[in-house]
Amino acid sequence: MDIKTYLRTGKEAVDSFFQAYFGEQKRPAVLQEAMLYSLFAGGKRIRPVLAMASYEACGGASAEIVPYAATLELIHTYSLIHDDLPAMDDDDLRRGKPTNHKVYGEAVAILAGDALLTEAFCILSDPSFCPSVGGDALMRASREIALASGREGMVGGQVQDILSEDADPDGETLQFIHRHKTAALIRASIRVGGILAAAGEEKIDALTRYGENIGHAFQIIDDILDVVGETQELGKTVGSDEKINKMTYPRLYGLERSREIAGRLVDEALSSLGTFPAAADPLREIARYLLSRRS
Repeated sequence: MDIKTYLRTGKEAVDSFFQAYFGEQKRPAVLQEAMLYSLFAGGKRIRPVLAMASYEACGGASAEIVPYAATLELIHTYSLIHDDLPAMDDDDLRRGKPTNHKVYGEAVAILAGDALLTEAFCILSDPSFCPSVGGDALMRASREIALASGREGMVGGQVQDILSEDADPDGETLQFIHRHKTAALIRASIRVGGILAAAGEEKIDALTRYGENIGHAFQIIDDILDVVGETQELGKTVGSDEKINKMTYPRLYGLERSREIAGRLVDEALSSLGTFPAAADPLREIARYLLSRRS
C-alpha cells in the first residue's frame, strides 16, 4: 500500500470535519482565529489517523469515527501551543510558521490552547457524531484520552521534562518523559480505535503494546531530528533541545545508539500485530514510516 496516500486521505477527512465544525464564527473572533491558526498550520494528523487505522484493524470503517479521532488532534495542537510558550520551550517557529504566541500574544495563545482542549471533550461527549458507537464505548474512549492527556500522561511528562532541564541525563527519567509526554497520547490514539470498535481485550492489549512502542520511537526520532534535521524541512527551529539543555536520547546515548533503540521499538510494535489480518497493514506501514520520517 502507498502509506503517504493513506495518510493524506486520513488527514483530508479530519480537516474536512474541522472545516465544518468550526465553520460558524464565534465571538470573540480572535480566539477562534488563534485556535484555527495552529490547527491548520500543516500537521500530518498522525494521532487521528492512527485511531482510524486501529478502528479499521478491528473491523470498522474509519469514516464512522472521524469526529472522535479528530479530538486527538485538538489536544495535540493545544499541547504544541503551550509547549512553544516562553515559560516552556520558548520557540519562534512551529510547522514553518511563527508560533501562536508570536502572532497573538501569550495570553490569547494560552487561552486558544485551553479552548482546543475543552472543545475536544465537547465532541467526545456528544454521541450524535457516531450513533453506531455505543455510549459505554464512547465513555471509555473519553476516559482513555483524558488519562493520556493529563497528569498521568502528557502533562505529567511535560512537567518532568521541564524539571529535567540541565540535569544529568539518566535512562529511567528519560524513558518516563518520553512514555508520558509523547507516547501516552499515541498509545491512547491506538487504544481508542479498538475501544470504539468494541474489540476484545486481547486485541486491545496487542494494540496497546503497538502504541507504546511506536509512541516511544516517535519521540526518539524527534530528538534525533532536532540534532540532524533542517529547520526548513522540520518546520521548527533545529537545536532547540540543546539550547535549553533538554534530556534527550542523543544526549544520553548518542545518535547511532538512539537510532538502534528506535528501530528495536518499531520491530516490537510490528511484532505485536502478528495475529492481526491484512486490515492492520496501515498500522504496520505507519510504524515503518515513522521510523524513516524526516519532519
